[in-house]
Amino acid sequence: MSELSIAKIIARKRREKGVTQEELAEYAGVSNGAVSKWEKGLSFPDITLLPRLAAYFNVSVDALLGYSPRLTRADIRKLCNSLSADFMVKPFDEAMAAFRTAVKKYYSSYALLYHLAMLLINQHQLLETQERQDEVMLEAKALCERIVLECGDALLAKDALYLQSYCCIALRLPEEVFALIGETVQMPWCAEDTLISEAYRLTGNIAKATEAVQCGMLTHLLAMIESALSYIPLCEDAPDTAESAYRRAMELITLFDVDKIHPFLAAKVYLVGVELNCMKGHSDKALDLLEKLTKLYSSIPFPVKHPKHPFFSAVDRYLEDSAMGSIPPFDERMIRQILLNALVSLPSLSVLHDHPRYKHLIRTIHDIANAEPARKGRR
Repeated sequence: MSELSIAKIIARKRREKGVTQEELAEYAGVSNGAVSKWEKGLSFPDITLLPRLAAYFNVSVDALLGYSPRLTRADIRKLCNSLSADFMVKPFDEAMAAFRTAVKKYYSSYALLYHLAMLLINQHQLLETQERQDEVMLEAKALCERIVLECGDALLAKDALYLQSYCCIALRLPEEVFALIGETVQMPWCAEDTLISEAYRLTGNIAKATEAVQCGMLTHLLAMIESALSYIPLCEDAPDTAESAYRRAMELITLFDVDKIHPFLAAKVYLVGVELNCMKGHSDKALDLLEKLTKLYSSIPFPVKHPKHPFFSAVDRYLEDSAMGSIPPFDERMIRQILLNALVSLPSLSVLHDHPRYKHLIRTIHDIANAEPARKGRR
């Protein structure tokens, strides 16, 4: 969204109409000097003159002011990147002040607010106390509530509802989650990607049909892996089942090269594997996975780029439009710091702390985490 640019617009519209400042002044009932000041940006027309001037130039009042209530995708990307950079280099409270200013300025740009809520949710993990984390999550939750109630976009409202539910989980509010999305999982009678793909096929647009079905498969794949990881901690009394769930998640990661298309999820799977093997006393296996995680961690480019995938060959636009794409909820510092904190502070990894191989890998990760924010990928 651009700033109000009425001065330039009045000057341009006057020239386009082929009238002088004197003629415009006579029409508006003001002095020649007043019009001159308008066009130089030294003063503005009285509010009561705006409808008359808009009618004279055959534009809306918003167009006369140079005001657009909607942000373009490029606008959203630019602002999110700027705010993310603030969180990387400024004290948290200072970055939050800029964040809140943006929320107030673009109060009705709901697509932006959704991405800002995502940004806030991920930044909260860098705060040291639970109290501060909860404060930030409450703020993100309030943004989601506004989007759901006011945006008027069913798809955006649905996404914001799930994001709001995530906030409730982080705030330990299970009853609110049930109130928002229900207590049981419903099996859809038909997946939307199938319907969209079939509709495109009927129009003869095979490329779009292929894109739709590939995007659906990728979505289901990532959801399956996430679900397997969520299942593992529920199997405390069934270690074989937990191991089976983890093995299946790893098989999916390997089968579909998920480390290339979604490295953050792959890293999460490796970290869970490190924990499981530590708890079972399999230090060598845990260290093998930790080494794999370290290599993945050091190879992630920032800004994140998604290389061509041999199977998911038509999902570029999907990744661009998704949270993993060009408006990521993650910034580089956060990724570095969260992983380092996890590897140092997870109780289950304490059995590795005296192992020379562990110390070497942690030093490697520490060096990467404390390096200057990556210039690789930034040209």
